[in-house]
Amino acid sequence: MDWNFAIEKHREALKSVLAMLVAMAGGGTAFTSPATLPRHLHRAVLRLLRPAESAVRRLVIVAARSLVVELSAPRRRRPGKRKPTSAFLRKPGGTGILLPRGMRLPAARPAPRALALPLFDRLPRWNIRPRPPAANSVPRILAPGISVPFPVAARRPLSPGDPLDAGRLHRRLAALAAALDDLPRAARRFARWRACRDAASVQDPGAGVQGRKLHRLWPMRPGRPPGWRAPGSRHASAVHETLNDLHGLAFWALELRNDTS
Repeated sequence: MDWNFAIEKHREALKSVLAMLVAMAGGGTAFTSPATLPRHLHRAVLRLLRPAESAVRRLVIVAARSLVVELSAPRRRRPGKRKPTSAFLRKPGGTGILLPRGMRLPAARPAPRALALPLFDRLPRWNIRPRPPAANSVPRILAPGISVPFPVAARRPLSPGDPLDAGRLHRRLAALAAALDDLPRAARRFARWRACRDAASVQDPGAGVQGRKLHRLWPMRPGRPPGWRAPGSRHASAVHETLNDLHGLAFWALELRNDTS
């Protein structure tokens, strides 16, 4: 089989899907992308983004089928002086500002960082508790002859035009674009994880049992991939066909890698 041809074919198909998603989301950079999207458009982009991410993850697995990486020795952290995280200090020193005893400053919200494409599928949630019904009103406690019943505002139903924050959606699109633009880098990242997994299994064959730390041993989740649609169904599109093809290729690549016969 010509693996390079299959990789390039599906890579170009996923690039076309990504271009469509970026157009639906209203841009591709922080300067042109809107901060919010209507609910119906936000959900429409997510319905296609999930299978696209699953397909790119499997494309990375196929691209890393024959890569061999050497793990470097872990770096030792040098003991250094801890830098203050705020201009206010509880003890004199640094800026010379003393924070009064008992006073607490609100934690600063960190700026959102750029996302990287996850290497693994999210595992299915087996124990899913049903959500409690949403409250449509509030309790009214009345005393006859003393209190007067007050009107209760009805709960406004969700509208398709409600604005939703699109910041994380744009970062996920950027991570998908980075993986497709530099596929060898993403493949080396997966190969490093695979080398670390193999090295950990050799050093500690019983990892994951008897209270020890659990590690992922398989990048794909059992069963159907996230965002899967049956071929030929009413909701299936080109991205779902690409996902079905890459799902089989990724299993084939992993089996060839693990075959020691």
